[in-house]
Amino acid sequence: MASAATSAPTAVPRRAALADPGYQAFLVLRIGFTVAPILFGLDKFANLLVDWPGYLAPWIDDVVPGSAQAAMYAVGVIEILAGVVVALAPRFGGWLVAGWLAGIIVNLLTIPDYYDIALRDFGLLLGAVALARLAERYRGGRES
Repeated sequence: MASAATSAPTAVPRRAALADPGYQAFLVLRIGFTVAPILFGLDKFANLLVDWPGYLAPWIDDVVPGSAQAAMYAVGVIEILAGVVVALAPRFGGWLVAGWLAGIIVNLLTIPDYYDIALRDFGLLLGAVALARLAERYRGGRES
């Protein structure tokens, strides 16, 4: 009976990895899921891009203490931390961001007229899962 050969993820030499399209995809996702959550998290304090409290479902606003803006401050801190975790440990950070996006999707699906944004965030969730999986393949050094 023949058994399928399985190989554990191994560290790939950096120079060889840079020529690998899979590693390039990993880097794009890692950089994107580091920078975007940090920038969006910071904007929760400034509301320059959008009026963030308007994206909080009323039922969640009723559950969390304080104002919707105060909730957005907490969201901002969590997003900044998620971006830092992706930078330092993408195999964990990818799953963290995917889970966070799942929560955002649930929130958005309970607000009329936000379904398109929920669909966009589902695409981002898939990207975060892809990052976590690619990080398993390209782990080494600080990502372990």
